[in-house]
Amino acid sequence: MKQALVVWGGLELHEPEEGARRVRKMLEAEGFAVTVSADYESLAAPDIGRMDLVVPVITGGELDRDKMKIFLAAIEAGTGFAAFHHGMATSFQSSPPFHFAAGVYWAAHPGNVIDYRVEITRPDDPIVAGLSGFAHHSEQYYILVDPTVEVLATTRFSGEHAPWIDGAVIPQVYKKHYGKGRVFYSALGHKPHELDVPEIGTILKRGMLWAAR
Repeated sequence: MKQALVVWGGLELHEPEEGARRVRKMLEAEGFAVTVSADYESLAAPDIGRMDLVVPVITGGELDRDKMKIFLAAIEAGTGFAAFHHGMATSFQSSPPFHFAAGVYWAAHPGNVIDYRVEITRPDDPIVAGLSGFAHHSEQYYILVDPTVEVLATTRFSGEHAPWIDGAVIPQVYKKHYGKGRVFYSALGHKPHELDVPEIGTILKRGMLWAAR
């Protein structure tokens, strides 16, 4: 049976405990044994390298540099790494090594909760196969992304709330590798209930399954 660790915490606005519960439910339905923790140091547990998948549902947070090295070494050796919205993009913001592995850093969501579109860019990829572009009402994430990622979905900014980014096309869903580890990220899902949107929930579930060792 595959093993997953889901770690939650940080800004209550993102409802991290509920987000972690929903991730656990998704993974358990796929046959995973899931451990859920609110202790960031669980990322550096002695058996972290035995995990097939780690999913942070964290905004902010701090982790000792040496413990972060232990966690990232597990990813590099093959532990899968996946997250949605605030997880990865806003987690451990003071740790460049974490964001080097994740491939993403949150910059802004101009206009806060607005209407926007998500476009599928790789319809041949199993993570987004069969899905079409869709409208969404949420935070439109303007993120800084590793240029080596494989982009699966994007969004275009109108410039209404920040004229200088008018027309900017920003990745919203991608996959990549960090050493032997698979890394998946979806910017979608500001609130846990948004995972009920069929496209958003499907993308996250498929992405986590792809990332898992």
